[in-house]
Amino acid sequence: ICGCLILLLSELCANNLTLFPHCRKTAAHADPTSLTRLSVDVNHHHTSYNNTEKLSSNSWTFNKTLSNFIRKNILRFLDPERDISILKGTLKPGDIIHYVFDRHSTTNISENLYRLLPTVSPMKNQHYRHCAIVGNSGILLNSSCGPEIDSHDFVIRCNLAPVEDYFLDVGQRTNLVTMNPSVVQRAFMDLVSEEWRDRFLRRLQSLSGSVLWIPAFMAKGGEERVEWALRLILLHTVDVRTAFPSLRLLHAVRGYWLTNNVHIKRPTTGLLMYTMATRFCEEIHLYGFWPFPLDPQGKPVKYHYYDTLKYEYTSSSSPHTMPLEFRTLTTLHRQGALRLHTGACDAERRPQRELRSK
Repeated sequence: ICGCLILLLSELCANNLTLFPHCRKTAAHADPTSLTRLSVDVNHHHTSYNNTEKLSSNSWTFNKTLSNFIRKNILRFLDPERDISILKGTLKPGDIIHYVFDRHSTTNISENLYRLLPTVSPMKNQHYRHCAIVGNSGILLNSSCGPEIDSHDFVIRCNLAPVEDYFLDVGQRTNLVTMNPSVVQRAFMDLVSEEWRDRFLRRLQSLSGSVLWIPAFMAKGGEERVEWALRLILLHTVDVRTAFPSLRLLHAVRGYWLTNNVHIKRPTTGLLMYTMATRFCEEIHLYGFWPFPLDPQGKPVKYHYYDTLKYEYTSSSSPHTMPLEFRTLTTLHRQGALRLHTGACDAERRPQRELRSK
């Protein structure tokens, strides 16, 4: 679901337990520096599609104090402005890199990759009031959320998901998009023909100045596909700003959540994007994050909005912990730290920004 992030946090506030104490809005003398650790009991706080319908309520209010605290806490573990990409000058062509998840395997920095390393962080000195992170769940189909998504100041998308044929539901605006190397294989048939190469090139060209975030050094097996993408970008002078996450990013993100007792095995792309977005965005809205085969009304939901994958695709052998992630997001939603959109949007309505912050 973003390839992506589907986490789910239990109703700890309702039980006078909190992910962060700020959810107790009536507590006297709330001290933003005295937040306790996030504690999620997976066995006793099971969340299903039946009890998440209330997330679409319009009563949500942004908790700016809690959002600022989370941002400061995350910065104790990583600086997303720096860790979003390795920079030119820190490496040179021919340097050997150990993969983050396959420490015994290595790859060399190619000439093409070196040429596309940014000289400064693509997010340097960037700040946005309202951001949207768009996951890829089929919950977006028939949602009419496209205009609302596009109205945000900064839009993050996952794994180069298609938008052209789905813009009424998912929008078109893209400021940053991730591309796992496996996307070249799954969505573009490993560029086996001129037709697939053209499709891939057109998708890259449609990004028009966006940041293309390629996790090239995470796991062995995708280096050839990364190189294919880099050659096309250079050969056709594609208008994208490439970024390659630092080698410490995933471990730093995992460390932050583990410190808050969210025991994820490996952060999904969506969770990575949310964690990093706290650095650049004041108010974060999530769309297309849904880990269930049925919606709140019990209707079937596709795994991705753009293909026919079934939910068996998310096997127990997955390195991600999607239900736990979604439980976490749900709790943060209820506490006002982020807005998790799981229902249909009003196509005629735009976010009323002046009314949402407190």
